[in-house]
Amino acid sequence: MKTVYLYDTTLRDGTQSEEISLSVLDKVAIAEKLDEFGIHYIEGGYPGSNPKDKEFFERARKMRWKNSVVCAFGMTRRVGKKVDEDANMKALVAAGTPVITVVGKSWDFHVIEALRTTLEENLYAVKDTVAYLKKNADKVFFDAEHFFDGYRLNPKYAMKVLAAAVDAGADVLVLCDTNGGSLPSDISRIVKEVRKATSTAIGIHTHNDGEMAVANTLAAVESGATQVQGTINGYGERCGNANLCSILPALELKMGREVLPKGRLRKLTDLSRYVAEVANVGQWLHAPYVGNAAFAHKGGMHVSAIRRHTKTYEHVEPETVGNHRRVLISDLSGRSNILSKIQETGLRFKANDPNTEKILDEIKELEHKGFQFEGADASFELLARRAMGEHEPFFELMGFRVIDEKRTEGEAPIAEATIRIAVDGKAEHTAALGNGPVNAMDNALRKALEKFYPEVAEVKLLDYKVRVIRQGGTGSSVRVLIKSGDRDEIWGTVGVSHNIIEASWQALVDSIRYKLWRTRRADSGEQEV
Repeated sequence: MKTVYLYDTTLRDGTQSEEISLSVLDKVAIAEKLDEFGIHYIEGGYPGSNPKDKEFFERARKMRWKNSVVCAFGMTRRVGKKVDEDANMKALVAAGTPVITVVGKSWDFHVIEALRTTLEENLYAVKDTVAYLKKNADKVFFDAEHFFDGYRLNPKYAMKVLAAAVDAGADVLVLCDTNGGSLPSDISRIVKEVRKATSTAIGIHTHNDGEMAVANTLAAVESGATQVQGTINGYGERCGNANLCSILPALELKMGREVLPKGRLRKLTDLSRYVAEVANVGQWLHAPYVGNAAFAHKGGMHVSAIRRHTKTYEHVEPETVGNHRRVLISDLSGRSNILSKIQETGLRFKANDPNTEKILDEIKELEHKGFQFEGADASFELLARRAMGEHEPFFELMGFRVIDEKRTEGEAPIAEATIRIAVDGKAEHTAALGNGPVNAMDNALRKALEKFYPEVAEVKLLDYKVRVIRQGGTGSSVRVLIKSGDRDEIWGTVGVSHNIIEASWQALVDSIRYKLWRTRRADSGEQEV
């Protein structure tokens, strides 16, 4: 079984993504995570282009790497300049990495139009550069930029560029689909033809402009490529680079290739989310393998089938990539969804319990009104407990008032909420300020409850979203989704009303009641079944 070597370029190509900017510390943190995961090569950046990348390589030289080799990236020498006088060449060598990756033009159109030089001069530049760098590094990888476009239009010249790199000592020839417009059939055919012409190892570097980067990469591996370049989560310029989070499980689970140390693939979802968090970019909900929806089941027929056997609607086990199965609750739900979801809450029930039908009917009625439980598991659990006679409200609302006041044009509004509640017959009347009406109401509710339930202080409001669900101008219905959490868990709650304050109140109250339920469940030792 042939090994496929992984080359990550998140820290260089990935940062060319429109919404991503990484600090030096961000790059170090991601590199350490990639090393821990088991990536073979980490491209740290272009030391000749900016001080940030130069500093990264200075830090990288002092770090201890367990699994990865750090690579510096650069371009062939400037046209008409001696290689040993080129400042970029000196910067690449000064980076001190054992591997240097250099990119050169392999499409005659680019040589003439972009470099504005002759085809022969470009060949000299490739040969000079690789030979010079080979004297100063253990290995040199040559990225043949625009190779597939160049090969289709002038295969003879594209192959001359590869031959120049090989003659100078290149260890890997990386064929690049730089514009990202090739099809898998093109990639497969051309890689096979290159494979026949050289014994030098072949790599593949694809972009996603035609939504084919992953497919093109896998086609190249099937045709003989042994190095795969890509980025975590597919970050990259324009439409992105080949997504390693999709490529890795395909290689290991479907193509039987040796890629990572045993068991490391189970950390893939964690890696994807970690890099997204450091890059301050939301992870794509529907990302294959690692997205939160990758193994989410909503249709009642689907859930009924996966309860019998998971292979009915899952192409791999979610645990193999560190993800998990989710059952969603909606107006498409059937009895199986309800049974699975109730089981997740830890409630004790029987498969033929008539309360499941009651819950199903209530959910469908609520969703008709605009409720959504897919991101509000806590609200669903409270609904289920009410239906099964295990509901405890913990407190009773006796009334609230919210005032939002703006005194002058240039002054920020002032929000104040007053709340009256009762706990076991004992009334509590409090008021609190906030930076908005919902925040003021949240502060007042906590202030009133902490006297009776100190654990309420642990709850943090993490996210607040409002959706208009029925168009009607300023009288539209709105859905409020709230994410709350404490040191152990994060949960979601939902509220719906024509009045945004009322919808927010519903979601806030569910959040607090869920916390109190969890505390009671932990104290009583209730187990999930």
